[in-house]
Amino acid sequence: MGRLLKERETTHPINLMAYQDPQLKAEIGRLHKLTVYGRWLFVLFLWLTVGVLSFIGLRSSIDLWLEYFTWAAFRAAFRYNALATAGLGLCLGTTLAVLLWQSRNILFGLPKQERSRLKQRVMKIRQQGTGHPLWKLVCKNDARVG
Repeated sequence: MGRLLKERETTHPINLMAYQDPQLKAEIGRLHKLTVYGRWLFVLFLWLTVGVLSFIGLRSSIDLWLEYFTWAAFRAAFRYNALATAGLGLCLGTTLAVLLWQSRNILFGLPKQERSRLKQRVMKIRQQGTGHPLWKLVCKNDARVG
């Protein structure tokens, strides 16, 4: 159990103890946070576009469900509205995938491959300097003067 906790401390996205440079750890943490926000923004975008259009395609079936709900009506609505079903499936699948990805990262920490990928991306951002769009968000100066 002690080894498991020690391993979790070294791979957890918040700690990132595997890297000795505190600035690199902070930048990797900020990039991971941006990745999480980006994925959830993509899910929100899907629900606001594809999800809304799918519900509009199912509105006559939804009216029927509100009047008298049966499982047969529910199944028939999705069976005969393939485009709306595919749209809702895409939204639900993407939401579930991001939720499971983030839960895995919180519970078990970032896998080595993911940490390595984030480190490479941070190094690429550092190399490109202020010309990179994520420079201000990832590589901001941690030393506060005041």
